Amino acid sequence: MWLTGTSNIHMFFMRFPIDAIFLGRPATDGTRRVVAVHANLRPWTGIVWYARGADGCLELPAGTAEATGTRPGDVVVLEDDGIRGPGST
Repeated sequence: MWLTGTSNIHMFFMRFPIDAIFLGRPATDGTRRVVAVHANLRPWTGIVWYARGADGCLELPAGTAEATGTRPGDVVVLEDDGIRGPGST
C-alpha cells in the first residue's frame, strides 16, 4: 500500500507485521529514493515516529525488504496500475 505525503506511521490496529519503506520526493524522471527501511514492524507495537526526508511510505508484506535487498539510497519507480480503491473517483 502506498501512503503519500507522510514521514511516519504507526502499527495500532494492525493484525500482521509489515515492512515500511520510506521514499523521498519524486525526481524529475519520477523516481524516488529510499530514505529509510523499517523491516518487520510488529502489530500493535511498531511505531516509526519520523523518517527524515520522506514524502511517502510503501507498506509491504514483512520480509520483502530483506528478500529484495532494499536499502536507503536505492531508487524506486512507482507505477499506476489503474486500479482504484473504494471511494476513489
